[in-house]
Amino acid sequence: MANESFIGWMTSIQQYMEQALEKLLPSADCAPQRLHEAMRYATLEGGKRVRPLLVFAAGELVGAQADNLARIGAALEMVHAYSLVHDDMPCMDNDVLRRGKPTCHIAYDDATALLVGDALQTRAFELISQPMPDIAPASQLEMVRALAHAAGHAGMAGGQAIDLASVGLPLTLPELEFMHMLKTGALIRAAVLAGSMAGRELSAAEKEALDAFAKRIGLAFQVVDDILDCEADTATLGKTAGKDAANDKPTYVSLLGLAEAKRMAKDLHDQAFAALEGFGPQADRLKQLADYIVARSF
Repeated sequence: MANESFIGWMTSIQQYMEQALEKLLPSADCAPQRLHEAMRYATLEGGKRVRPLLVFAAGELVGAQADNLARIGAALEMVHAYSLVHDDMPCMDNDVLRRGKPTCHIAYDDATALLVGDALQTRAFELISQPMPDIAPASQLEMVRALAHAAGHAGMAGGQAIDLASVGLPLTLPELEFMHMLKTGALIRAAVLAGSMAGRELSAAEKEALDAFAKRIGLAFQVVDDILDCEADTATLGKTAGKDAANDKPTYVSLLGLAEAKRMAKDLHDQAFAALEGFGPQADRLKQLADYIVARSF
């Protein structure tokens, strides 16, 4: 489990990100007030901020500025929040609880929730495309491209489409992995890569190693989510427990069984660690985050 030093670091980044999101989201006092209020409702005061944490941990490898990392992290978190708002809607997963409170379409209405997702996504790209000190324009353009790829048809949106089309179907392990590499893993990978683009230039070998880490930990995150959906209760999760099984969705637990799913998460964790071997102590935060992601259920 995470040590005390890591817990302190994680808590400080989470608090820093909450303050950054407070400032970077539109004020609820500005028109259209209801939309802005709902955007803040969907994004603030909830979630573990795993994607911004990965941005900051990767930024430590390259000596990136904290203000730049906060802006990048906020963009990633807004895209993530938008995806949750849309995923919870009746036309998608039709859920009523998220982060321990009513989902956005329940707290407001379907039309507002749809617009919240649209507005959070566009605000994210506005943030990540604004000039940032000490980041080369070419690197920033690559960040924008990485986020767009992760959020679109070849990433998160594509993965959700496969997920919706797979209800009740017996997927093979490679098919399930492909779906989750897109739906969950792509945005986690983008967080690691974007953070690593905010400082010194990495060598080709370093970029390849970091990408290998990001892919493994992104997949591990989803395997653990499937385990938690099976083992944890609604109060612990902050969302409806057992929803995947009730909806006959393919998961790592339904395909492999609980014990084998846990073994797979551990193997992915070990592979992620191995990918970081060449970085030395500068990669400690990434390793600690890998521990944290997998230890959520063990």
